[in-house]
Amino acid sequence: MKNDAQTVTWRQTWQIFLRSVRLLERYTPGVFLSMGINSVVSAVTPYAAVIFSARIIDELAGARRADVLWRWVVIAVTVTGALALLQHLTTCWKKAREQTHYYNYSSIYKDKLLRMDFAELEKQETADLLAQIQQNENWAGYGLINVPYFFETLVQAAVGMIGAVVLCAGLFLTPAPAVTGPLKLLDGPVGLLALGSAILAPTALAPWLQGKSDEASSTEAMSAAATLGNRIYGAFGFLTYGAESVARALDIRMYDQQTLARHYVSENRVFSADGPIARVKAGKGGLMMAAAAGLSALTTGAVYLYVCLKAWAGAFGVGMATQYIGAVTALTGSAGVLLKELMNLRSTTRYIRRTFRFLDIPNSMYEGSLTTEKRSDRQYDIEFRDVSFKYPGSDTWALRHVDLRFKVGRRLAIVGENGSGKTTFIKLLCRLYDPREGQILLNGIDIRKYNYRDYMDIFAVVFQDFQLMSQPLGANVAGSAAYDRARVTKALTDAGFGDRLAALPQGLDTQLYRDYDGEGVQISGGEAQKIAIARALYKDAPFIVLDEPTAALDPMAEAEIYARFNEISGDRTAIYISHRLSSCRFCDEILVFDQGRIVQQGQHEELLAEAGGKYHELWHAQAQYYTAQ
Repeated sequence: MKNDAQTVTWRQTWQIFLRSVRLLERYTPGVFLSMGINSVVSAVTPYAAVIFSARIIDELAGARRADVLWRWVVIAVTVTGALALLQHLTTCWKKAREQTHYYNYSSIYKDKLLRMDFAELEKQETADLLAQIQQNENWAGYGLINVPYFFETLVQAAVGMIGAVVLCAGLFLTPAPAVTGPLKLLDGPVGLLALGSAILAPTALAPWLQGKSDEASSTEAMSAAATLGNRIYGAFGFLTYGAESVARALDIRMYDQQTLARHYVSENRVFSADGPIARVKAGKGGLMMAAAAGLSALTTGAVYLYVCLKAWAGAFGVGMATQYIGAVTALTGSAGVLLKELMNLRSTTRYIRRTFRFLDIPNSMYEGSLTTEKRSDRQYDIEFRDVSFKYPGSDTWALRHVDLRFKVGRRLAIVGENGSGKTTFIKLLCRLYDPREGQILLNGIDIRKYNYRDYMDIFAVVFQDFQLMSQPLGANVAGSAAYDRARVTKALTDAGFGDRLAALPQGLDTQLYRDYDGEGVQISGGEAQKIAIARALYKDAPFIVLDEPTAALDPMAEAEIYARFNEISGDRTAIYISHRLSSCRFCDEILVFDQGRIVQQGQHEELLAEAGGKYHELWHAQAQYYTAQ
């Protein structure tokens, strides 16, 4: 994170800001246009009241002509009413775009995660970087999410300054009648210089002090402390409240976990009245804010003094005095906001830069262009040719010199102890990773030359840690809200879920779990596994892989599921991965992995006959569990 903490130049600030605007506009078209127009209207509207009030007051203090007064009143009501209506309409438009922006905003990260190489996705550095981005945005709005706010504020402040300059120009250009004494200085260079200094110096210094105050509480150290505080509160603050308390209810009751949770929450002093953020606000940061407020008050006093003296000298009437006071006050206010937000933008840019560091993580995997042939006979030939692989950042080979050719339509079991390379083999087969050495071929062509999505479509995998969604049963199986109900029903029946499906009052429309529906059903682990298998069957891919999805079941139940799956997999090439051997007896071929290598290959009986082999060792270590078969 050291690179993010470095000082950001103004050039870098504007480059990153403009890139942010282009990115956000791509996800929510019109958001900046709506904000820009609304900001212009909002900045101009108050000046209409100032202008017309000045004219009416001058007429009332002077000739009091009824026809002139009525004319100004009618114009004032018409113009201010039209501007108020326009402001309301543009505000509604802006708010609609804002809401769409906040709804679409997370898609920036979702799209990146979906496009990212799986190797990068699994890195701890990637997870830490994303967590830092999200926590900085959540606790203080630091980052990309606040770019629309900066855009809106800067536009409104800039337009406000321009309008104020136009309205207060007469204050400096209108000479006072011939006067004597010190009042003569009002029209001279000395008076203008004094007024300019009284306005510009505090106007520039006050927001600078405010910006420095904000910087003091938004340092990397403060951000890290706030991030840790949020993590602690997120982990322990809701332990006995909400969905987390239900999931942990048994352990909480049995072991009084709420006592430990309360300890961590009470010791988390980051956001407390005596915490580091509060100390900054009460100390250095608070003094800077107080000084900024004092300077603003001095500026207002100087403006009032100058305008009143010049009006007393006869330069203009009371109505124009009202206009000039309002205009100059607006000028200093808008200038202060502009400078303050520029300082804040520069401070926030280092957090936005961190976001772009995440979004700019490159994909190193080659994106092929060949279309995977759609074969109705499922005749896909896959070969591992001297494949070796080790994970990024590791010096240990997870797979070494693997040679293998799949026989289409056959049943292949992959067994071995934990860490032997079984799941790594599947990740390479599905091209979640590319080999470090060797090749994987599909119908004689390196799989890297195929379109990635096309290649993935020939596989259906039930992973060990598969996930179902808190959505209707049918949608879970199909992976879509619109699906073929007959096919989903058949897939569930084939997976052994038919009886349970028939007992569900809403059938395929039954909501799984109760996160969003109190009438949802809670399903057992075995039922969830059958639904996951049905999901793989519904995809109807030529290769189907079971990667230890039944590891949580007892061996007898696992054997039952594998036996059923063997019956329904049809002409698909089926691959079973397990560190338990109940699935091996009905497979056409067994691969035994040990320390990243294939150490044995053959059928159950012949491998079992090799007394010194790894398979014989594994089988007899687990034989007690299979005696009922």
